[in-house]
Amino acid sequence: MPIGEFGRPPELPDQTHGPALATPLYWFYEWGQAALNPSRALADATKLYFKNPLNPFSQTDFGKNMAAAAELFERTTRRYSKPDWHIDSALVGGERVPVTIKPVWERPFCKLLHFERHFEHAPKRPQPRLLIVAPMSGHYATLLRGTVEAFLPNHEVYITDWTDARMVPLTDGPFDLDDYIDYVISMFHWLGIGAHAIAVCQPSVPVLAAVSRMEAENDPYVPFSMTLMGGPIDTRKSPTAVNKLAEERGMNWFRTHVITKVPFPHAGFMREVYPGFLQLGGFIGMNFDRHMEAHRELFNNLVEGDGDSAKKHQEFYDEYLAVMDLTAEFYLQTVERVFVRHDLPNGTFKHRDKPVDPSLIRRTALLTIEGENDDISGLGQTKATHDLCTNIPADKKVHYVQPKVGHYGVFNGSRFRAEIAPRISDFVLSNNVNYADGSSASPRIKPR
Repeated sequence: MPIGEFGRPPELPDQTHGPALATPLYWFYEWGQAALNPSRALADATKLYFKNPLNPFSQTDFGKNMAAAAELFERTTRRYSKPDWHIDSALVGGERVPVTIKPVWERPFCKLLHFERHFEHAPKRPQPRLLIVAPMSGHYATLLRGTVEAFLPNHEVYITDWTDARMVPLTDGPFDLDDYIDYVISMFHWLGIGAHAIAVCQPSVPVLAAVSRMEAENDPYVPFSMTLMGGPIDTRKSPTAVNKLAEERGMNWFRTHVITKVPFPHAGFMREVYPGFLQLGGFIGMNFDRHMEAHRELFNNLVEGDGDSAKKHQEFYDEYLAVMDLTAEFYLQTVERVFVRHDLPNGTFKHRDKPVDPSLIRRTALLTIEGENDDISGLGQTKATHDLCTNIPADKKVHYVQPKVGHYGVFNGSRFRAEIAPRISDFVLSNNVNYADGSSASPRIKPR
């Protein structure tokens, strides 16, 4: 969130009067990117020249250092585009099956992607439909590549693919927290009876709100289960340094310091956004020393010819440095309602002026997961969901704390694959039967 998953906003001078400080910064950033294009091209040519095996300098310390320096300069100044998924197959029941990714539902600010597996022989084990709601917090949904891969063997996986706000024309209208909740409800309707949901970090709030509203309306499409992972349900519990930032700064600071308009020639020209480059500054500023050390190691690996280590660094930062703009209305509402006013735990959260009451949830099973060392969503913030969902039967509520992982480790990495993902899969399968007669839903059943 902004205060957390959105990244800590970069430290900017206090400003109480005058135009937003961030507005000219976006234009300066675009001009800077354009001005650096010749330098990047020169650096790329320099790297190729000094890595050419026909060049005698390529085998010298001078040549290796020049090639490494040129590559480092080019990588640290480029604008990173949206990464690819790089998922073309999955191992299902001992059989390697091809996977194609296709959008099955679409709105201006999001596509619902389906990772369709093509079987020669249908798997015997049930394959529940699983909606992974990715964070809309700066990074692209591809950050959850490992999450998707972990569930493909046993689930029909769908994921929200949020759109960079600077690529959405003003004519497509605004996008705020209410719209986010509407999108989630619409996706459940498209998936039909029998879906399951995983909200990774930031979406825990809108997913809980969506399910609450669906239960209030006795909606037949309510998911069988929802898993909330490292989400800021109640940030008053074990508040982290980044959680406290919103209350310390106040809403006016965010409006005047981090909101700007998309410059020409992007499709979203003049749309108010929290720009990706400011978010990236916040991400890096939270762990500046660690990023500096990582790039120093990359330089040394390039000089020494350690291609494997260099490739791991490059793959990580190709993903980490690819960021997207967020609409100003969504960002500011989330800061105010989740981190400043604490609307959900205070019982004052509303969607389209209708109350959001998690105590009305009775048909959806609940699993909450936290990381022992999470410095973004502190311990207890996600567990607080259980105190709000008082009418879910006790045998359908589970809380799990994963030892020795931070925020990222809750949804990715070796401990996620070995310990967290199997627990989620078992929870989903055990709650895949949700009807009084003991039957379960087949793919995309619609009620009569």
